[in-house]
Amino acid sequence: MRVELDVPKCVASGQCVMAAPDVFDQRDDDGVAILLEERPGEELLDDVREAVAVCPAAAIRLVEE
Repeated sequence: MRVELDVPKCVASGQCVMAAPDVFDQRDDDGVAILLEERPGEELLDDVREAVAVCPAAAIRLVEE
């Protein structure tokens, strides 16, 4: 599985960081999300799915490969 983050769509709500802090962070200057782990391990996928579900801008996708 691969995580895609559409940075221009991000509204800097921080929901992804709260749901999956090992996969997402936020830039200090404007709070926009940063993808830390494009291919998270199986143990993080539930957290990533939660981040996808709670993102208010629908800026995160989980892609099966």
